[in-house]
Amino acid sequence: MFAYPVIVLAAGQSRRMRGADKLLEDVGGQPLLRRQAGIARAATTGAVIVALPPAPHPRHHALAGLDVTALPVPDAAEGMNASLRAGVAALPPGTPAAMVLLADLPELTTDDLIRVATAFDPAQTPAWRGTTEDGQPGHPIVFAARLFPQLLALQGDSGGREVVGPLGEAVGHVPLPGQRARLDLDTPEAWAAWRARD
Repeated sequence: MFAYPVIVLAAGQSRRMRGADKLLEDVGGQPLLRRQAGIARAATTGAVIVALPPAPHPRHHALAGLDVTALPVPDAAEGMNASLRAGVAALPPGTPAAMVLLADLPELTTDDLIRVATAFDPAQTPAWRGTTEDGQPGHPIVFAARLFPQLLALQGDSGGREVVGPLGEAVGHVPLPGQRARLDLDTPEAWAAWRARD
């Protein structure tokens, strides 16, 4: 396990699902959102902060009984950066680093999160992230505390690219098996194809 807080970004609108909610799709007998919050809870002794659309929303119910903090994001429609800002603002004082986890990556595991979190020291490395086995950048991403002011200033839906990009080779990479660091399922067809592989 590790001790950094985890911010789970789960306030998006699933626009490409044509009325369904990808974060409530069943993965292993539970909603994807609950699964992701659960692997985060199992990976860290720190806080797990789940950025959500404002209540009432079914995603709140998906987290019932989990030891996580549901964080409504009033301006979630702005895009991913609204959730990032809210999550970073909610971090406990003195937090040395925080992991940002997308809620829609159904193949990530608790071990993946631990592997990424423990790969680098935030005193030496400003940010590091999971990659695919062939080196494509993905998630989760860990940000050292010195980057928090930049994350709090983000606008729009970039997901922090303006913060990570300028760091260049200073960003650490942690290869994870297969394509799980990037595999998201944004359409009903993508979900059907993924399930058909089993």
